[in-house]
Amino acid sequence: MKKILSLVVIAALLCIAGASSVATAQDVALTLWVYDDGRLEVLNALGDQFEAEYGVALTVEVVDLSEIRNIMTLGAASGEGPDMIIIPHDNLGPLVENGSAAPIDLGDKVDFFLPNAIDGFTYDGQLYGLPLAVENIGFFRNTDLVPEAPTTWAEVAEVGAALFDEGAIDSVIGFPDLTYNAYPVYTSFGGYIFGRDETGSFTVDDIGMNNAGMVAGLTWIESLIEDGLVSENIDWEASHVLFETGRSAFIMTGPWAINRFDTAGVPYAISAFPAAEEGGEPGYPFLGVQGLVVNANKDNVLLAQLFAVDFLATEDNYQAIFDAEPRPSAWASIFESASDPNTAGFNEAGVNAVPMPSIPAMGYVWDAWVNAGALVAQGELTPQEALDSAVEQILAQVEG
Repeated sequence: MKKILSLVVIAALLCIAGASSVATAQDVALTLWVYDDGRLEVLNALGDQFEAEYGVALTVEVVDLSEIRNIMTLGAASGEGPDMIIIPHDNLGPLVENGSAAPIDLGDKVDFFLPNAIDGFTYDGQLYGLPLAVENIGFFRNTDLVPEAPTTWAEVAEVGAALFDEGAIDSVIGFPDLTYNAYPVYTSFGGYIFGRDETGSFTVDDIGMNNAGMVAGLTWIESLIEDGLVSENIDWEASHVLFETGRSAFIMTGPWAINRFDTAGVPYAISAFPAAEEGGEPGYPFLGVQGLVVNANKDNVLLAQLFAVDFLATEDNYQAIFDAEPRPSAWASIFESASDPNTAGFNEAGVNAVPMPSIPAMGYVWDAWVNAGALVAQGELTPQEALDSAVEQILAQVEG
């Protein structure tokens, strides 16, 4: 039996949501902005299904992420923008702070999702988004050069140094940067950026960026540079070229590199990140979570929440989304059943991944962190000095 909403129900939803006048069924529609077109076809198909079942049209538009951020942070209070957006979770903080994101209650359905995906769209203890997919970097190795995955960073250095001495490689490991893509090195030693408060939310009251773990991780990277096993010139493109041409044994990067590695024909496998010591916990990367957020300042808030929770959040719909664009799903059973070697490898690497902090202060981290890595790579400061300076820069901006 179709679930077409009666005119009375639609009118009730609109009135509760604050609509200024009672609409006809034909007037009711939802808009969804997405920042890439990878899921456009499947979302349009799901929109058609939603309209068939509920009598409410859905328009999906591809809009640049920067424009989505601008509208939702600057214009949403005046009613601008769409009813819903799909964004990376680390864009969430400012939207919650300015009242643009509406809370979402998944009820019992929350148990179907990856806990860390739910965590990504939780802010101050409240869920503000429907998680759709997760993404993290993985630990790549050239399987011709390194058949078995190393379990510690010391083993990475040892295996890589032997290959380097043989002339088989020019660089042990590719570091596209010493921040996001190197984060699993830091976390394996106990490093972190922000700690959490009593609600589980990240807080600037606990900055771990210069703690012993972060220093130990950067010190390990520094040792590779000092031994000539990694270039002091950290470069995103150069690190990928070295790996895809077989001149680097390892690289830490994400799904975006798969096509170029496959095109180059380099033999590779993706696995969990090494640990700081034998038997220790593997390093974990940042987790990126993509999800749907409801615009709190539009008239159709309840209708948008109905679309998200009652319609979209089913295993069949999530399977359709995954089949259309195979990013690891936030739906736990789909995530866990991944059989493609690359997807399974990324899942293994990200099993303990922590969502990138979405608090506004994270915006102050990147420049300070990049500068710290560069100063160490160039031999101008010790890891402790560089990370202490980075924390000072962050606090100055937070307090300023």
